[in-house]
Order: sequence, then structure tokens, then C-alpha cells
Amino acid sequence: MTFYNNNGSPVFYTDDNEHLFDFNGRTLGYFSNGSIFNFNGNHLGWFENGWLIDYYGNHTFFNENANGGPMKPMKGMKPMKGMKEMKPMKGMKEMKPMKPMKSLNWSNLSLKDYFKLR
Repeated sequence: MTFYNNNGSPVFYTDDNEHLFDFNGRTLGYFSNGSIFNFNGNHLGWFENGWLIDYYGNHTFFNENANGGPMKPMKGMKPMKGMKEMKPMKGMKEMKPMKPMKSLNWSNLSLKDYFKLR
């Protein structure tokens, strides 16, 4: 399953429906009970109807099966996948905040900002 940004560029994927990798093979995070966490245990947002939703209810990334939300752009071609790095141990998950009302807006968060990458 591939995820795209608001420009239609493929930015990350999962091949086990749990762990998320960018196309260079870097680990980004994982799904757990409708939420997304990074490996430090930070709650990053929610996964609903094929969309990753941020803390403000905005739509950040989408997959091929996404429905609802803002108008989706035309999807770009997927790059070749790099060799995956080893998955780090999962940190203790922080508590999920209250889920916001969903908007029909795109989020301003980049991949780096959403996943709290350095």
C-alpha cells in the first residue's frame, strides 16, 4: 500500500499493513488501533478511510483506497524501493489525544514534520 502527499507524489509505503517505510528504506512509524505512532512512541495522528489525519483533523497523506476528504491530485509514479533498514524497537506509546473533527482541508505538515524526523 503506497501513500501519497497533497501533490500526488508517492512518499511512503507499507508492505505488511503495519510498518511504514519511505522509498529509501527508512522506518517512519507504524499503525496501531487506527492510530499512527513513530518508533519513539509518539502518537502522530489517525488512519481513517485511507487517509492519515493530523491533530487538527486535516488530511495529510492518502492511499489508493482513500475516500472522502479533500480532492485528491493525480498520483505520480512510484520510485523503486530502497533496501529497508532494520526496524527499531518500539518505544512505549504515549496516550492518544482526543480525536479532532475532520476537516476537508489538506494539512501543511511535510513527511518530515508528520513523522517527527530529524
